[in-house]
Amino acid sequence: MRSRRRPVTAARLAEDLEVSERTIYRDVADLIAQGAPIEGEAGVGYILRPGLFLPPLMLSEDEVEAAMLGLRYVDQRGDAVLRAAAAVAMAKISAVLSPQAQARMGDPVSLTGPPRSFPQNTTPLDALRGAIRERVRIDIGYQDEQGLRTQRIVWPIQLGFMDLARVLFAWCELRQDFRTFRTDRIGEMTPLDRYPGQRAELVRRLRAHLDGLADWRKSPDGN
Repeated sequence: MRSRRRPVTAARLAEDLEVSERTIYRDVADLIAQGAPIEGEAGVGYILRPGLFLPPLMLSEDEVEAAMLGLRYVDQRGDAVLRAAAAVAMAKISAVLSPQAQARMGDPVSLTGPPRSFPQNTTPLDALRGAIRERVRIDIGYQDEQGLRTQRIVWPIQLGFMDLARVLFAWCELRQDFRTFRTDRIGEMTPLDRYPGQRAELVRRLRAHLDGLADWRKSPDGN
């Protein structure tokens, strides 16, 4: 409701939040009872009137700049899911900032660079994101920069949003090591079973692996 100027129906809210309309009606009633400035009724729609329901979020000028710069970066380089999430997050942050901080949001000191155009993905990033969250091994068809096609079973760990490409960080069963796969070169993806262990441990090992690569590249003999 914070991001909309017109009344929004319970049906639309239920669709966006993936809950039932009954849940929306109950939660709206609870929020109104707690003092939220919500107006409307069932069948017509609801609107959130101006006014602070939450206490002002106390951020310094630099903290506001950092938050807005990060969200604008996501808006430029993220996929559709992350762009939508960034817009909602920006609306939520703006709604609980002081009036002075809200004014600074509209006149930022820092700006992101020009937006990039990324190669199209065959496999939606949201499918990869879901596999990461659910700790699911995936069977992918991958084409490297020389055009060589291979079939890999990988344990997806993280997505990386680089300046010119988006990549999947994963443990590769074929190489028995961590590997990076450009998402636009993943041809097809088949979910398998869950991999053993915890993703947090894989993240820790991946970071150590990447730190080791960085140290190797900085060494006088590294080439």
